[in-house]
Amino acid sequence: MLTVEGDKHIDNIFSKKLKAGKRRTYFFDIRRTKSNDYFISITESTKKFDSDGYDRHKIFVYKEDFNRFVENLQEVVDQIKTKYMPDYDYDAFAKREEEWQNSKNAGAADDHSEPNW
Repeated sequence: MLTVEGDKHIDNIFSKKLKAGKRRTYFFDIRRTKSNDYFISITESTKKFDSDGYDRHKIFVYKEDFNRFVENLQEVVDQIKTKYMPDYDYDAFAKREEEWQNSKNAGAADDHSEPNW
């Protein structure tokens, strides 16, 4: 996918989507500039309460910052997990999401009824 930001044509190379609750989604994109330089674009998209629109916030991480960015992010996550919230079940949401998906898929597989027309 080719998009334009400012004067540069930006090519999206790879993308991952992370749904985080009912209103928030994160997008992690590898992007390439016209000059064949690569960077990461992280977008938080949040559905607005009072309208049909979305608020979007972006951060760009450039190749020279990849290692330090990941190290610092991991350090602050580890601090929260070990020092500030050691008793929190960080896997609980993933478990609930997996159970919901499994029940949804099972319901779709069991639904062999005729359509209500």
